[in-house]
Amino acid sequence: MLKRLRISKTLLWVANLLLIFLLLFSLFRIFIFFQFRPARLPQGEVLSAFLLGLRYDLRWIAIVLLPIIALSIHPNWSPFYSNRNKKIWTWYLALITFLLFFFFAAGYGSFSYNQTPLDAGAMNFAEDFTISVRMIWQTYPLVWMLLGILVAVLIFRWMYHLSHWQVINATDGQGIPHRRSHFLYALLLALGCIHGSFSFRSLDRTDSFRFSRVFLSYLAINPVQNFVATLGLRNATYDEYRARSLFPVMKKWIGLPSGARFDFKRTVGPRSTAFESRPNIVLVQCESFSMYKSTMSGNPLNTTPFFDSLCSKGIFFERCFSPTFSTARALFAILTGIPDAQFFKFSSRNPSAIDQYTLISELDDYEKHYFLGGDAGFNNFEGILKNIPGLQMHTGESFSTPPINVWGISDKDLFAEANKRFSQSTAPFFAYIQTAGNHRPFQRSISPADIDFKRDTLREEILQQNGFESLDEYNAFRYSDYCIRSFMNAAAKQPYYNNTIFVFVGDHGVAGNAQAVYPPLWTEQRLTDLHVPLLFYAPGLLAPQRRTEVVSQIDVLPTIAGLLHRSYQNRTLGRDLLDPNTKEHFAFVTNATDKIGIITNDYYLVHQVNTGEEELLPLSVANDTLRSADRLRLQRSLSELAIAFFETSRYLILNNKK
Repeated sequence: MLKRLRISKTLLWVANLLLIFLLLFSLFRIFIFFQFRPARLPQGEVLSAFLLGLRYDLRWIAIVLLPIIALSIHPNWSPFYSNRNKKIWTWYLALITFLLFFFFAAGYGSFSYNQTPLDAGAMNFAEDFTISVRMIWQTYPLVWMLLGILVAVLIFRWMYHLSHWQVINATDGQGIPHRRSHFLYALLLALGCIHGSFSFRSLDRTDSFRFSRVFLSYLAINPVQNFVATLGLRNATYDEYRARSLFPVMKKWIGLPSGARFDFKRTVGPRSTAFESRPNIVLVQCESFSMYKSTMSGNPLNTTPFFDSLCSKGIFFERCFSPTFSTARALFAILTGIPDAQFFKFSSRNPSAIDQYTLISELDDYEKHYFLGGDAGFNNFEGILKNIPGLQMHTGESFSTPPINVWGISDKDLFAEANKRFSQSTAPFFAYIQTAGNHRPFQRSISPADIDFKRDTLREEILQQNGFESLDEYNAFRYSDYCIRSFMNAAAKQPYYNNTIFVFVGDHGVAGNAQAVYPPLWTEQRLTDLHVPLLFYAPGLLAPQRRTEVVSQIDVLPTIAGLLHRSYQNRTLGRDLLDPNTKEHFAFVTNATDKIGIITNDYYLVHQVNTGEEELLPLSVANDTLRSADRLRLQRSLSELAIAFFETSRYLILNNKK
């Protein structure tokens, strides 16, 4: 048809290139769909996601082809003017293709790593380039992947050459003139595709947030669009006016004194149930400790039998949530009592945000220790930790034990180093142990020296039915339980043990299929990313309890402080979970699609920051007994709280100075 319209060679070639690039983008989206799709996707929305994705793809294809169209308005720049021009434009297209393959590979890696699309948050790992590359090298066949990309680029360059030759073969001798008007029409069409909409408002990243399932939002937006659109959102910002205007909401929900005026500082006296023995505190931040993968959730694979036995002897919170996904954000939230509510940059990497007050600083009569098997410079963990006066850092190169992978020594060896240091202490101590073993590269997370740990073998379908993506991940999760057992058994033989409170909390969960143990909502809305175990364990000091109310990671330090017979100043948003005056039970959460939310014992309120769209979802359909009027009132109340928590967190991140 285009030939009958006597369209110039260049525009015919551009049309062919459009089809080639459209095929490339579409194959990536189809691959992501079949590789990562969850169960029970609404079919109508799947089609809508693909159609919306087509609009995003056409935008970036038009951006790629725009220089060829614009410069070829002058015939001397046409790829058909000379052999030299053909080489220039085909190498330009080869370079663009390489960049696209790089983004597609990174997009696939992001989905594989944490089930989210590539965004500007990837720059957090680029800032730790050496460690990130080593992790990728140890996890994936990087050489073969790069060779595959190179071969694919060369194949596509051959396709561009072939298409160029086919256009010549089809049009030679027909005397088709070079009409500038045709190029101007093509230019307008390309600009229309870049605009991406028939309305005055252009296609935006937020248009992908309209789907009921977050996977479909991730599916629709291509990795190039999402990365570029989120680059400008990495700077920490806050709206003090909004935070101040919403302070009454925060005051009501977190139980601040009635006379307080935009001030979160409150002095808390010792509870009658606090311990006067000046107990030691060992706080363990457990890497990727997903609740739904554990024995405590009822998972039939029984991956954490030892930790489950500890939970039966301690105070176990079965519905604890991290405010957001990532290890660096968990460290920030636990230490400060503030959710790291900046979407695309870790606050630990923000020089304006690391000078934070933390309750640990008030333990001036305690030794303070931090243990990490690898490099505390990763994601600038050490930046936030250096705020703690007198903190002794025990990391990476300070250990005589050799590392087993990019993350350093094994968790078992890390615990052994900590136990050895604790046994030498003559004063009460506070210790923060950060594990890293339950993490890619899973195949290298188990120390070869631990020959008494027996790897298990299960069929792939059994693993996937119960939330595990691979046998290596399953055994790495089991190995975490083995390491904790080794630590606790060794600690029980030491004098410090009987006067020590051990606190274990997951840094975050992992996306996956939790339907073996939880209602579908947990999988569909990605609560699996955030749901973690929280245990306070101290035989002889704490009576066993299994607590079912919803709590947050930011509550850990205030709860620890409440167990010590001393006054302390709480300046932030965490609360003492064991204080009988704590009334409201909820957790504030965020995710990578600019959504914020509040989880209560019965409901999950999801609010989209950019569009204002929101939904109140029952955690269990059986418990959804509210009448429509009551449901609307609850939704308004939780929506107000979600926005208040978000604005307050963003304010405090930059204003909670030590």
